[in-house]
Amino acid sequence: MDQHMSNGICHKKKEFQETPESLNYLPSHSEAYKTWLEEKPLGSDWDRWFMMGLIGVFVGIFGFLMHQIIDFLFEMKWELVENYIQNNDFLTTWMVIAGIGFAMMLVSSGLVVFFCPSGSPSGLPEVIGYLNGASIRHIFNIRTFFGSFFSCALAVSAGLFCGPEAPMIHVGAAIGCGLSQFKSDTLRINLPFFTRFRNSADKRQFITAGAAAGIASVFRAPVGGLLFVLEEVASFWDVKLAWQTFFCCLVATFTTEVLSSSFVGFEYEGYFGFFKAEQRIIFWVKDLLNISVLAVIPTIILGIIGGLLGALFVFINVRINKLRMKIFTSVPHKFLRQLTKLLDTLLILVVTITVTVYIPYFFSCSPNPTASQVQNASEHKPHGEHAAWDVSEYNCPPGSSWVAPNGSIMANHSINQAAVLLVKNGKQGTMLLYQRGSHEKFGLPALLMALIFYFTISCWTAGTAAGTGLVVPMVYTGALFGRLVGLIMVAMFGVQTDEYGAWIDPGLFAVIGSAAYFGGVTRLTISLTVIMVEITNDVQSILLIMIAVLVGKTVGDYFNNSLFSSLLHLKCIPYLKAVPNVVHGKKKVNLELFTARDVMQSCTTIHLQENVFLLAELLSTTSHNGFPVVFSPAPGQEEVFLGTITRLELYMLLSNSRVFQTPENNQCSSVLKYQEVTVEKLPDEAQINRLLNKYSADPQYQQLFINLEPYINKSAVSVQAHFSLQRTYVVFRTLGLRHLTVVDLQNRAVGIITRKDLISLRLEKKLIQMDRGKLDSDEELLN
Repeated sequence: MDQHMSNGICHKKKEFQETPESLNYLPSHSEAYKTWLEEKPLGSDWDRWFMMGLIGVFVGIFGFLMHQIIDFLFEMKWELVENYIQNNDFLTTWMVIAGIGFAMMLVSSGLVVFFCPSGSPSGLPEVIGYLNGASIRHIFNIRTFFGSFFSCALAVSAGLFCGPEAPMIHVGAAIGCGLSQFKSDTLRINLPFFTRFRNSADKRQFITAGAAAGIASVFRAPVGGLLFVLEEVASFWDVKLAWQTFFCCLVATFTTEVLSSSFVGFEYEGYFGFFKAEQRIIFWVKDLLNISVLAVIPTIILGIIGGLLGALFVFINVRINKLRMKIFTSVPHKFLRQLTKLLDTLLILVVTITVTVYIPYFFSCSPNPTASQVQNASEHKPHGEHAAWDVSEYNCPPGSSWVAPNGSIMANHSINQAAVLLVKNGKQGTMLLYQRGSHEKFGLPALLMALIFYFTISCWTAGTAAGTGLVVPMVYTGALFGRLVGLIMVAMFGVQTDEYGAWIDPGLFAVIGSAAYFGGVTRLTISLTVIMVEITNDVQSILLIMIAVLVGKTVGDYFNNSLFSSLLHLKCIPYLKAVPNVVHGKKKVNLELFTARDVMQSCTTIHLQENVFLLAELLSTTSHNGFPVVFSPAPGQEEVFLGTITRLELYMLLSNSRVFQTPENNQCSSVLKYQEVTVEKLPDEAQINRLLNKYSADPQYQQLFINLEPYINKSAVSVQAHFSLQRTYVVFRTLGLRHLTVVDLQNRAVGIITRKDLISLRLEKKLIQMDRGKLDSDEELLN
């Protein structure tokens, strides 16, 4: 049912945006392409490694800026209302916080809605779709790059329950795309450097490395970034790309850490090049615990809960986003539709701020069981003054402070548990939930309240018209219910201080809960385990994390697809999974029982020597993006398949009259260069349409021909009509094809298969009514 509902939305979306087209992973292997390659001989690949390092440096700088902007704006916002909170003036507190948040969200969502709609909401599904072979325009241009970056920074700073992870993956991919090509259509820049990377295969590899560097920078997890892209984002992979991507992640993480070692919230701290654990490890777990085999039992329980909650999150979020799309598409006027998207984000912000400001009011203060360091001795206040106010104190009485023997100022004060869990951003709250030895820091009422509100509002927030990521909400929500289970364990067995029972710690279960919920939502396994270890430094718990991830994924898969797969389907991006999944009723269809002929479309062929008039008519009357080229080996023989040529390439040939030739002069006066024929989009669509009308109307062009031989892809893949459909799918996806020609036993083109023919929903419609045991015989193919 969900697939059919989403398919209806896809049809409606065509009125408002372009349907994603497909692209080839490898460039067209034409004579023009081989001539271009001869001019750029293979070298030692130093330039490729240099480009990977350059991408890593830029991604690391923007990852550093993202963290600094968020920390600076968040702290500044709450410092402005310190006096109002201490005086219990919550109405003024709400008005100030809401006013600042409104200003931030107007800019944040305005950037996405008006400036770069391709960045909405996180850009990650679009990056995954592009690397799978779906050509989505404008997702990597400079407007989308800056719009997504600042939209994300402002959305997180405004107080939405979101994080910067998915937008940073999009930002990293955009950096990889822009730097590797050394040109920008928006800025009209075309620098003559690294031009050998201006092909589809190299471009996609740099985008893959940039996406990996984005998550490596924001998490300070280079290995996790590499594995995340391998497991979830990239569809084409090899060992060489893995090494280069790893190098890019290393440079990005190193750049971010070097800069972060000097600045915190844009204030110089004077620790340049000194990587302190509490700064470089985002959710640093200081005290590691020895693990007992008995811990596997609560870990499995947490995995089941994480899988159930993860599946519920995916279900609710998809329903909310479908309702969003239905409302937006029902608004006919474009400007009113944009205002509706803007109001959606502002409404979410109002609800979020109301919860974060007023809910802590109903919770009393409790003693803070641990003393905390508030600043360095070189910057400490004179003895007797109170330590700096922290938002966790909220409406609590002032605490006491003293100078520790090491010269640091220590503070011991009471805290408002609800304020700690809701007012602090997800990153700070998660660190507190992961703390070991703090069994009594948070009570069941505060944790349960925070879990309900955070889960509900994050479901609503994900997908709104602002640059928002979901990793922090996933980690934080999992930590909340994990700590709840930990408190229940403590209530059952008491606080254990001996070596064998110390593992019964709410902080440990918070980490396991995060891994379980993260796995339940994303269905990641290897990369998730590594990321959790890298962001916590909790190597001791790796076995429990692996168990929780596997159980969470298994339980979640029983109910629905992962969040990323659901968003790809919801956005109508034609994504081909590694393994086709076609289901009829409750039974899985075996595609080995079908053939390529069962799903192919009829094709329009063109000749090696083609009439200009007929080519213009063909392009004007059809919407096909690729055409098989046929020729007759000898007079009187059947025309056989030779290669393919794309619509864009034909457009570019028709726009250059110097390639036209007459029957008397069948030698082409000039051959266009590869760069002149192979383009990503038309330079002037109106001019092309005028030329097509001219060629179709003027009889003189019936006497002019184009020799297509130097421009066709002679390495185009074809399969015979009786070829297994399962293996056709594997060939199409593995090679990253855009068109797959189907031929008969005499090598005559009888059909063509495109990406959309292999999407699960389309396969279901075509195959369900067929006889599953029937295969075409050779005699049928010869008819």
